[in-house]
Amino acid sequence: MMYFETGSVNQELSAEDLKKGLYAALDKLGKRDKVLALPPDYTRLPSRAGELTEFAWEYYGERLTDVLPALGTHSPMSSHQIAHMFGKLPSSLIREHDWRNDVVTVGEVPAEFVKKVSEGAVDFPWPAQVNKLLVNGNFDLILSIGQVVPHEVVGMANYNKNIFVGTGGVEGINKSHFIGASYGMERMMGHADTPVRRVFNYASEHFINHLPIVYVQTVVGLDTTDGKVKTRGLFIGDDFEVFDKAAKLALQVNFEMLDKPLKKVVVYLDPTEFKSTWLGNKSIYRTRMAIDDGGELIILAPALKEFGEDKEIDRLIRKYGYFGTPATLKACSENEELRKNLSAAAHLIHGSSEGRFNITYCPGSEKENLTQKEIESVGFKYARLDEMTRKYDPKVLKDGYNTLPDGEVIFYISNPALGLWAFKDRFNY
Repeated sequence: MMYFETGSVNQELSAEDLKKGLYAALDKLGKRDKVLALPPDYTRLPSRAGELTEFAWEYYGERLTDVLPALGTHSPMSSHQIAHMFGKLPSSLIREHDWRNDVVTVGEVPAEFVKKVSEGAVDFPWPAQVNKLLVNGNFDLILSIGQVVPHEVVGMANYNKNIFVGTGGVEGINKSHFIGASYGMERMMGHADTPVRRVFNYASEHFINHLPIVYVQTVVGLDTTDGKVKTRGLFIGDDFEVFDKAAKLALQVNFEMLDKPLKKVVVYLDPTEFKSTWLGNKSIYRTRMAIDDGGELIILAPALKEFGEDKEIDRLIRKYGYFGTPATLKACSENEELRKNLSAAAHLIHGSSEGRFNITYCPGSEKENLTQKEIESVGFKYARLDEMTRKYDPKVLKDGYNTLPDGEVIFYISNPALGLWAFKDRFNY
């Protein structure tokens, strides 16, 4: 059921609005004695989940005993990131999720179901895995907090993805990513009803329905009129309705439909958020349906120091590169190490333009970041950051179309994590 809902494309929710909405929902839930919060990690800083987690702690006090950032495959949060994201929340409450060792399998989605919803793309069973704290912690409330936004693996991020991927295990994460990649990323992005989501929903209904999970979902987008990030919605509930309503608003807030394909796109990756291609390739995922054949994507990445945040995934990216679907599937068939890391294989597919447009990465100083040799070895083009920022200056560019002094027209995106862009003839409604 829904405990609280508010949102529209023109609404702007303040911190106080978020607190009042959250408290109204928590009041309806009644007394709870042991609470677990599952916010996203620092890579989802604009989600407002950090503030909402802090508000939940203020509401419950010592009854909120644990905060488990839904890291998925990401690196654990630093003390600076924890303080920045969660404010006054005691760092002693933070638990680190280890996707290789901290999980339990709560059930298995049958292969027949996976094959049916993926239209035959894959036919393996899918293990529903979650952090053991959810199952063994004896909580009478689990608050899953996060932002609903277009996503490359599941179509729309959050809801039970926060559970099964954010606190999931190796096999579950690997296989869910591969289901999406095999079915086709461009068939799913921006859609709430996708094969991966149906698999997650099956698992929710059959394996974790007994867990006291309440979802706190925000919708956040960039207002291109003033360049500010604004919170447009807050939806709190314990079933699919909370996600469905948030997803419908997110499609309006975060999706930009274009009348013509883009010849050149320039994306800026904030150095506090984006330090790997594992995350930075959102520049590719979120713009691929907008870029014209033969077009160019330039990624300004001042803090790009690695490919994968997980050491094994980083090694696999370096070894196999972003060379398109046929090359990746061939590598999977010939190499057991890639078959055992299907999320890495899926990521390699997602991060390739399939030869349709050029991708140029521009990392910062080679002393601290990825080098030209490393960038080119995985299939991307390379350009110097200082040279490209002189021409495409993030301090001057505005989100959307820009006409430069030399007459060149480019499309600029200041944060690829906040949106999805598509040429109208490429988006499947």
